[in-house]
Amino acid sequence: MPLLRQGGHYLAFGILQLVLDWSLFVALTAMGLPSAPANLAGRTCAAVLGFWLNGRYTFADAGGSRLGWHRFMRFWALWIVMTLVSTVLVAGIEVHLGLRWAWLGKPVVEVGLAAANFFLLRRLVYR
Repeated sequence: MPLLRQGGHYLAFGILQLVLDWSLFVALTAMGLPSAPANLAGRTCAAVLGFWLNGRYTFADAGGSRLGWHRFMRFWALWIVMTLVSTVLVAGIEVHLGLRWAWLGKPVVEVGLAAANFFLLRRLVYR
């Protein structure tokens, strides 16, 4: 049943990360920062929190946490790819539909990426 436990933790921590990421994105863009750097700032803050929470609790085994430099480097490599995809999509929404649609679309983009990210984290980062 580790997949169910991991999935539950990942969902709970993911919601926390999404709220942090989205809140920062909205606040920064509302203050005039362009969507791409605002997305980067929000995702960076949420990623630091997520790396620690998921390594310490979600993907930890009986021996303790799954943190460390090797995992951290794999995590950031994956994060860069996901952030590029997220930024292109969110910035595209803003360009074509406007900032308010980007605010609404960002959580949809992030939830979609989170589903793929769970299996990639499980397989590539916290193994």
